[in-house]
Amino acid sequence: MKAIRRFTVRPVLPEPLRPLSDLARNLRWSWHTETRDLFQAVDPEGWQAVGGDPVRLLGSVSARRLAELAGDRRFLRRLAAAADDLDDYLHGRRWYQINSGTFGDTGPDGPEFPDAVAYFSPEFGVTAALPQYSGGLGILAGDHLKAASDLGVPLIGVGLLYRHGYFRQSLSRDGWQLEHYPVLDPNELPVSLVREHDGTPATVSLALPGGRLLRAHIWVAQVGRVPLLMLDSDVEENGPGERDVTDRLYGGGSEHRLLQEMLLGIGGVRAVRAYCRLTGHAEPEVFHTNEGHAGFLGLERIRELGESPERGGQGLDFDAALEAVRAGTVFTTHTPVPAGIDRFDRELVARHFGDRGELPGVPVEKVLQLGMETYPGGEPNLFNMAVMGLRLAQRANGVSTLHGAVSRGMFAGLWPGFDAEEVPITSVTNGVHAPTWVAPEVFRLGARQIGASRAEDALSVGGSERWDAVADIPDGDIWELRRELREQLVMEVRERLRASWRQRGAGAAELGWIDGVLDPDVLTIGFARRVPSYKRLTLMLRDRDRLMELLLHPTRPVQIVVAGKAHPADDGGKRLVQELVRFADDPRVRHRIVFLPDYGMAMAQKLYPGCDVWLNNPLRPLEACGTSGMKAALNGCLNLSVLDGWWDEWFEPDFGWAIPTADGSATDEDRRDELEAGALYELIERRVAPRFYDRGAGGLPQRWIEMVRRTLTTLGPKVLAGRMVREYVERLYAPAAQAHRSLDPDTARELASWKARVRVAWPRVAVDHVEAVEQTTASTEAVAELGSTLALRVRVALGELQPDDVEVQAVAGRVDSDDAIADAQPFPLKPAGGPDLEGRWVYEGPLSLDRTGPFGYTVRVLPAHQLLAASADLGLVALPTESTGEGAGVLMR
Repeated sequence: MKAIRRFTVRPVLPEPLRPLSDLARNLRWSWHTETRDLFQAVDPEGWQAVGGDPVRLLGSVSARRLAELAGDRRFLRRLAAAADDLDDYLHGRRWYQINSGTFGDTGPDGPEFPDAVAYFSPEFGVTAALPQYSGGLGILAGDHLKAASDLGVPLIGVGLLYRHGYFRQSLSRDGWQLEHYPVLDPNELPVSLVREHDGTPATVSLALPGGRLLRAHIWVAQVGRVPLLMLDSDVEENGPGERDVTDRLYGGGSEHRLLQEMLLGIGGVRAVRAYCRLTGHAEPEVFHTNEGHAGFLGLERIRELGESPERGGQGLDFDAALEAVRAGTVFTTHTPVPAGIDRFDRELVARHFGDRGELPGVPVEKVLQLGMETYPGGEPNLFNMAVMGLRLAQRANGVSTLHGAVSRGMFAGLWPGFDAEEVPITSVTNGVHAPTWVAPEVFRLGARQIGASRAEDALSVGGSERWDAVADIPDGDIWELRRELREQLVMEVRERLRASWRQRGAGAAELGWIDGVLDPDVLTIGFARRVPSYKRLTLMLRDRDRLMELLLHPTRPVQIVVAGKAHPADDGGKRLVQELVRFADDPRVRHRIVFLPDYGMAMAQKLYPGCDVWLNNPLRPLEACGTSGMKAALNGCLNLSVLDGWWDEWFEPDFGWAIPTADGSATDEDRRDELEAGALYELIERRVAPRFYDRGAGGLPQRWIEMVRRTLTTLGPKVLAGRMVREYVERLYAPAAQAHRSLDPDTARELASWKARVRVAWPRVAVDHVEAVEQTTASTEAVAELGSTLALRVRVALGELQPDDVEVQAVAGRVDSDDAIADAQPFPLKPAGGPDLEGRWVYEGPLSLDRTGPFGYTVRVLPAHQLLAASADLGLVALPTESTGEGAGVLMR
């Protein structure tokens, strides 16, 4: 019989054990080894059975065992120490408090950090015990929260609570991916319901077409110091369709996804307001949109500001409210391809907004304009969430240096007239939360060297001087650690592989061969990630005979562990999985290559430390960052990767290998795969495997060990999420908070009015005439000498604008054969007198010739206002026509 209702009966903890509940409900246990060890001591067998989940453990432990522990003085001392440690962690001053001019010790000259930041993401990978993630975006978001907590950043995370999470993966007998969606009961998760002061659940609601309401409760997971709010539409007051809005991560059709994103953005802001009202948490000054899914949050904030002061608003019109919202908004893009962006039919969006839907009073046409693809090649009938995200944020970034450049090119059409290099999208390279991803054995080795406290600081805050201590660890200790981790992985793989084959229908008698799968003394390569086509799961299979030779080499064999999930709707990705599985099923090689289904955080935490080499072979430059190799590196695993994402900026031959790429436009995709697969085989055969098996004194691979050392000392401080979050705070959050504070209602109205005036007047702005006189030589040829100076004289028409409204610049640098300026540098020019009878102004200024070779310049007029974050902000520029600048702009040909 099947139960009609399911619920959890929790034991009542004896009074001495009450702190266990607080420890279980704060997800800091997921990255704090001592707390996990404490829970394991409660019931070692039960801890394994519940997958290391304290909430489930406390729900299953017997009353008898609890009574024993309540009288165990040694256990109670450990419990008291863990509770005191958590209290100190939650309330002590940390990096943020020490370094902020608002809170800290830096004095009046220190940067004023925001009172609070709201961080919105469609998924969060905090721990396997809270399965609300699908891949890298969610894991990155979880690491962002954890690092913010370690640093003391007053962040509020905002997401959705998916009752089925993302799917669990298994395989059919013939290797086809199967999906399962387990039902998640919030009462069995490490979350609690946000309640009003009268005890009723706090609720947010959205208006839908047809007079319907979408209601959601707010669950909160405590991630160290950071609350993560998750909205849940599975509430009794909703109709069946509305209850299912938060059923699955990335599931459903267009309208389903639109409702999820409206609930995340609009409902998320309302959830933040409710949480701050009920708990006294500081209201966010900065809103960070992690990808476009949450972009509607800006529209809700515009609606708030448009309310009358009596209703808590500022009475701003749409344009003034837009300026106020943009000032305090940060947008992060994670995709390097347009196909990865959510786009909706304009009519579908229009139907859900306005007087018959959500945000009444906010003009629907203004909403639609924010998501319009107005650039060349854009689709006029589609609403683009990333485009809206960029238009609603004054600050935007990609997630690696290369991805920042790709993003500037991809979105350059939003800033017409500007070269891609000037598009106002910067980059903050992702990082990973070391306390989550570093194996306890690796941490203990570091703690023996520099002490546990300094080792914790090295993993959370960073600082190269702490990582330099790795240089003093003896070779033998490093190699012994690497073998221990490899052996642990071998045992983990065998256990998971046996379980997978049982799911595929194999009997125990068929599976004796699994005891010989993998060898703890063989070079181990790992490859695990989502399975979109650009990540090229099956590139290693391009020449199967060659791969087989590498796997079965008599003296230098390699073994490969592979894992990955294809999206449920991606049959192409599923075929790639099946192709890899069928190869790994071959009895000739199945002891050397395995595919492990159901890749997730729990598996990853064993996989990264146990591998010697981490393989990454995406199509360059389609990997935005790719943080799996960072996690591997923190455990002494070497990277073998295409120069894409983070590896492109930090690769050095001292600690890894770069796979050569054939990414020129002249190479077709099939030929490119063939060339790059050949380069991969060659690297493994001739460089990677010989380096691993080349033994010196004491039988140790000393050159390999030195590469492990260099990986830890050089990459260790760089790949930390602590470094990443510090960059966000200093480069994006603090300036956004300052801009937010500068835009009081009157200033926001003034800025919006000024922008409107400039846009109307701009068609009459022009560069009429440019002339240059070399001040230091009488030569009249198109040549000049290094160190000489040109006196530029420019005549511009400003129409209805005044010099205070614009900046006139000379832009100079090297030129190529097409006269395009590279490494351009701007030089401001100054007005040299009032307007002539035709209203034209003369600007003058010097241009120093500080480099040799082909050199050129141009002149341009830009809007200028002290509250603009970037010169390109309005996407307006006036440049000389060909006749205006002819003969004046190219020098030293």
